[in-house]
Amino acid sequence: MTKRECISVHIGQAGAQIGNACWELYCLEHGIQPDGQMPSDKTMGGGDDSFNTFFSETGAGKHVPRAVFIDLEPTVVGMSTLLSVDYGKKSKLEFAIYPAPQVSTAVVEPYNSILTTHTTLEHSDCAFMCDNEAIYDICRRNLDIERPTYTNLNRLIGQIVSSITASLRFDGALNVDLTEFQTNLVPYPRIHFPLVTYAPVISAEKAYHEQLSVSEITNACFEPANQMVKCDPRHGKYMACCMLYRGDVVPKDVNASIATIKTKRTIQFVGINYQPPTVVPGGDLAKVQRAVCMLSNTTAIAEAWGRLNGKFDLMYAKRAFVHWYVGEGMEEGEFTEAREDMAALEKDYEEVGMDSVEGEGEAAEDY
Repeated sequence: MTKRECISVHIGQAGAQIGNACWELYCLEHGIQPDGQMPSDKTMGGGDDSFNTFFSETGAGKHVPRAVFIDLEPTVVGMSTLLSVDYGKKSKLEFAIYPAPQVSTAVVEPYNSILTTHTTLEHSDCAFMCDNEAIYDICRRNLDIERPTYTNLNRLIGQIVSSITASLRFDGALNVDLTEFQTNLVPYPRIHFPLVTYAPVISAEKAYHEQLSVSEITNACFEPANQMVKCDPRHGKYMACCMLYRGDVVPKDVNASIATIKTKRTIQFVGINYQPPTVVPGGDLAKVQRAVCMLSNTTAIAEAWGRLNGKFDLMYAKRAFVHWYVGEGMEEGEFTEAREDMAALEKDYEEVGMDSVEGEGEAAEDY
């Protein structure tokens, strides 16, 4: 098998901060110390070296993250275009963070979200959406954090990114490649925004007296309260669904759990990674034996686009703050072009929803 390499590109303030949370967690999961040394590597005799997908080992035995951190300022403009020219055939997965009024740092966030989505739409093969508003609510409700900060949010996002990439970094029953996410979850090139759900999100205090069986965490994945984007999948159609279990899980329990979710939810494939989730010392999440991350491509995600477009429209109707962008060299036409593209994306989801209603009879039997 050829050696896989995965490069993480963290862009902007949010990207860099979430990148810090992710790499902190990866290092803990693989036993890599802050100086890059990995004591367990010498004792294990080079058994499982799957982590080399994400870390590069130097001659001196240090493990260096395969990562690029870029802040958003004029010199990095054109980065996506450059990547698409040089690495056009490579799979590009994106974790896109969408803003929330509760933890907002800039009044123009709706503009930035729409402009970025429009620009990256053709460059990204699969984009996992995280909506700060949904994650903020999960931190308040499940972890009892009264006023969640970006650190709380980022650590939870870090756990999710870790679950999605675990199959690349550890050996498991089913090692899912990045291209497989794209193949299994993206039916049409533009419909590439899977909904992410993670369970259990539970604080250390609650973990003592809560039973978290495979069937409970599986059921939790179909609860809108555990989604990383605020939308109701009961109002949409599932096109594809992938469940990534990790920890103390056996296929028999998984099959039984999925069999109980009979209401025409077609599960495409299931993968188990036997490495249980690691937690950051002093963090908010409890250490649990098993967890599941569900990636589902559902037409309900169009609700999130509708909300974002609405916020954009409220500001753009008054041309609020547009002069800031024009002053930096943008043209007003770029705003309308981006907004039209988002309207087309909403329409695409609507049309796919109509198609899946007609083809639902057959889809139900695949499962």
